[in-house]
Amino acid sequence: MTLEEIAEVRPRLVDFTAEMLGGLARKDQRAAGELYVRGLLMDGQRKSMQPMAERLGADHQRLQQFITSSTWDYTVVRRNVARWFASSQPAVALVVDDTGFPKDGKASPCVARQYSGTLGKTANCQVGVSVHLVNEHASCAAGWRLFCPASWDDKALADPVAAAGARHRRQRAGIPDEVRHTENGGWRWRCSMRWPARAAGACWSRPPRSAAPARW
Repeated sequence: MTLEEIAEVRPRLVDFTAEMLGGLARKDQRAAGELYVRGLLMDGQRKSMQPMAERLGADHQRLQQFITSSTWDYTVVRRNVARWFASSQPAVALVVDDTGFPKDGKASPCVARQYSGTLGKTANCQVGVSVHLVNEHASCAAGWRLFCPASWDDKALADPVAAAGARHRRQRAGIPDEVRHTENGGWRWRCSMRWPARAAGACWSRPPRSAAPARW
């Protein structure tokens, strides 16, 4: 969206983010969250902090702090989004899928040489798994998480040197201790059932059907 288009919908966007971010404890967090959403909606391919801040005319450190070091519960925001969607768009199915994000380096959390259905090959990438509430007319991402490869799980590695390297990468990337490697299929199916149940609560009158790629 252009600056002019953002300005036109700004009142609606402010109301939307106030509802979605209402669970955040501090006013400055809610304001930074609305700024971040505006940055995501604006034109421009790069959605990292510095390019977004330049387009917004804002301090990129403010956006960076909101995402990386400001303490707030993202599960509350996801629940609000899912309930907002389900209140007007009843979910008839859950769709689970993965998305590959190609990377050049090795520092990004959970990046590794792994298969990506998005890329159609094994490549250096991150793999994010998401579950969507869907009906015939619309869809909403109710939950998503990075897949943790074995190379990023020191407890899954028998070689002490490799395990030490994985611990160092996990600490540098801020990966919580409970995030561990699990074989793809079982992990993804468990997530497909757990995330929307936590996010949308009792928004549907009956449990929706689930769909996922056959390779899982």
